[in-house]
Amino acid sequence: MAVKNREPYQQAYYPPVPTRFTKYMRTSVIWQFVRFIVINLKILKLMRRSH
Repeated sequence: MAVKNREPYQQAYYPPVPTRFTKYMRTSVIWQFVRFIVINLKILKLMRRSH
């Protein structure tokens, strides 16, 4: 569904901006390591079921 009012400087004209928390989660090495471990465990679980 397209936005009808696309005039410059309207609220609908700008994309959403990530919050400080979202930016932190995207750049945090600790959180990325945790996600890496979780994803690897999911892959290992999937591999064990298939063999």
